[in-house]
Amino acid sequence: MTTYETLLCEVEDHVALVTLNRPEVLNAFNPTMEAELASLWQALQHDDDVRCIILTGAGDRAFCVGIDRDATIGSAEASDGHLGYSTPWVFDDPGKRIGPKANELWKPVIGAVRGMACAGAFYMLGETDFIIAGRSATFFDPHVTFQMPAAYEPIHLIQKMPLQEVLRMALLGAHERMTAQRAYEVGLVSEVVDDDQVLEAARWAADAIASAAPLVVQGTLRAIWMAREVPRAQALELASLYTRIGIDPEAMHAGQAEFGTKQRIQWRSR
Repeated sequence: MTTYETLLCEVEDHVALVTLNRPEVLNAFNPTMEAELASLWQALQHDDDVRCIILTGAGDRAFCVGIDRDATIGSAEASDGHLGYSTPWVFDDPGKRIGPKANELWKPVIGAVRGMACAGAFYMLGETDFIIAGRSATFFDPHVTFQMPAAYEPIHLIQKMPLQEVLRMALLGAHERMTAQRAYEVGLVSEVVDDDQVLEAARWAADAIASAAPLVVQGTLRAIWMAREVPRAQALELASLYTRIGIDPEAMHAGQAEFGTKQRIQWRSR
């Protein structure tokens, strides 16, 4: 596995744990992290040993607080590269390359959040498949408070939250933070646990997902995301295609044989 400057990645039993590793700046992303995330997502897509990914942030203060403005606004690093490049016809958004789906990673990604998640963090969290949060987690988008339109981030969030909740977060900016409990109530977060149990809870879910055949899981993932993009009737038409492509005959035969033994998985409730 490649060594990264701003990320950590460990793979064990078909699960990759990806950690945003800039705790000194609350895991804000700079041009280096942007490039490394794009590279890592693409590498994980092509790694057949990886079936599920957990995405978290180093330290307990923040998952990610968005773009590192000191490293990207008006810096030599920014002026030499693509961050901040803009014309009347092109806006080269620095966040568009950091999400897993933006980089064609069609394996399940679980967000594991402790502390603050705000602004550009939603490029990543908006493209996770579900989020598990610690009780310390808070979610907010301060753009309008600092006189910038909030556009990309709420568009990502509207995939996971009701419209008025997205509007409230975007319009109130830095004046209000959504707690983990409220995020759970509105559907942004699927589970809230104690901070020291976040990775354990995410790992349990990742292991369960990784126990299924990759072709089946990826077909399920693609079908559900596709259904958010197209009209209902078209989604149902495409469902048969996803079902046919996503069937792994060997895995299906093994699954049916297991079902026939009447031995049931030790499930848990939530």
